[in-house]
Amino acid sequence: MITNPLRGGDNVPLVVIPQIAFYAEDWFFDNGRLGYSLLQTSKHQFNVVSELNTESRFFIDWHPSNVLTLHSSSADSPFYLQAAEASSVKNVNLNDLHKRHIALDTGLAYHYVSDHHVFSVQLLHDVTNVYNGVRGALQWQYHTQLGPVNIKPSFGLNYKSAELNTYYYGLKDGETLLGDVEVASSWQPYAKIDGRLPLRDEYSVRFHLAYYDYSAINDSPLLERDYSMTAFIGFERTF
Repeated sequence: MITNPLRGGDNVPLVVIPQIAFYAEDWFFDNGRLGYSLLQTSKHQFNVVSELNTESRFFIDWHPSNVLTLHSSSADSPFYLQAAEASSVKNVNLNDLHKRHIALDTGLAYHYVSDHHVFSVQLLHDVTNVYNGVRGALQWQYHTQLGPVNIKPSFGLNYKSAELNTYYYGLKDGETLLGDVEVASSWQPYAKIDGRLPLRDEYSVRFHLAYYDYSAINDSPLLERDYSMTAFIGFERTF
């Protein structure tokens, strides 16, 4: 399941999760991420990548990111709500909002590999003129093994521009009685752990748990919770 932090948003059940990967000499496709390798060594990888922006997944039930998922104080806020306005926040209905479109982001990604550690940084820009902003990420991932179980914990920090946050989590005039609501840029931490227990041949047990913090934009009228979680456990078969 993926929990939906939006007011009135339904959680997304995870029943069957396809994972599709293809690697050529330079080109690759990995679970919704299309890329071209500019540099590949044992320690350094520098790629041009393109992928769908995941923010719209909370607004679209069958968003590709939901299928390929295994990828400030209010007083200081410029959109601080007065008490009379705040009462109408509870009445925000996702069905009344204008459609949030899926954006395609393209940019650069760099990975540094040292023993069992992988350090990553990426910066992507919307190339489809949907929200006309940028997003970036810093991540540390550790590859280890506990007995027969392969485990990959990850910790990271997502950067989202004001244009991105306002498009997806702000309000446009006419959507509600609150009028225009803009959301500032944000740094949002996350933590993930992924594990695999091989059974026999192509079968294994797979588990995935992720926590994404949205407290940096919790003044958005659309948010009911300041976090989203993804949890999955099941059987995996590799073809």
